[in-house]
Amino acid sequence: MPKLVKAELIELTQDFNAEKSGGQKVQVQFNPETLKLTFANQLVQPEGGDQGRGNAGRQFVGAGTTKLALQLWFDVTAMETDPVDDVRRLTQQVVYFMTPQPSDQAADRLAPPGVRFQWGSFLFDGMVEGLEESIEFFSPEGKPLRANIALTLSQQKILKAEFAGDGRASAGLRPMIGARSGQSLQGMAAMNGKPDWQSVAVANAIEDPLRLPAGRLVDLNARSLDASTLDARGGGRAVLGLEGRFSR
Repeated sequence: MPKLVKAELIELTQDFNAEKSGGQKVQVQFNPETLKLTFANQLVQPEGGDQGRGNAGRQFVGAGTTKLALQLWFDVTAMETDPVDDVRRLTQQVVYFMTPQPSDQAADRLAPPGVRFQWGSFLFDGMVEGLEESIEFFSPEGKPLRANIALTLSQQKILKAEFAGDGRASAGLRPMIGARSGQSLQGMAAMNGKPDWQSVAVANAIEDPLRLPAGRLVDLNARSLDASTLDARGGGRAVLGLEGRFSR
C-alpha cells in the first residue's frame, strides 16, 4: 500500500530561492480536500486607444499572479502522539507565516516570510495573503479543541506545472480493468493471461465470478490472501468458499 504523503508549509528565504536554514516547517494534520488555483493577468486599456476595439485594444502589463486557496483542519482529539490541550498551539505554527518580519533589503520595512506549500509533486512558492481561523469545538473547560484555517497564498507570476519522470504510474499502482456486460471473471482473466481466476476472485472479494456487473473494476494482478488474514478483516470465509463453488 502506498505511503500517505502529508502536505507541508516550509519557510523560504526572502528571495524565494531556497528553504530558510532553521526556518519554520509545519506538516499538516489532515491533508486538504481541494486546492483552488486562481490565475490573473493585469490588463489595461492603452492611453489614446480606440475604445471601440474592445479586447483587441487592451495591452498586457506585468507577469500576472497566481493564488492558491486551501483549508486546513486541526483537531487535538485526533492526536495519537504528543497531544496538546488547546488547538491554538497547533494553528499558531501556521499563523507564523502571516507574521511580518524585517526585510533583508530594508531593515525599516516589514514583510511576511516566504512560504512553500508542498504536497507530493505539487509545489507553490509565495507569501500568505490571507488567513481566516474558525474555532469549531470547545472542551468543558472552555479550551478550543478543533479549528479550521482558510489560507490564501499568492505569487507574482503565473504558476507553471512541472512534472518529474515520464508521466507513467509509479510501481505498485496497479491498473483496474472494467468488466463488460455479461462478462465473467474467468473470461477476463483468460484474456489477460491470468489462469488463476479463483485467486483473483478472492483477492477482489467477488461473490459471483460467473456474472460480473457491467463496469465492475477488477485488479487482475491481485493475489488471494490466506484464510486467517481474510477472517480478521471480516467476511473471509464466505469469499474463500468461492474457489470450490465456482471451479470447473
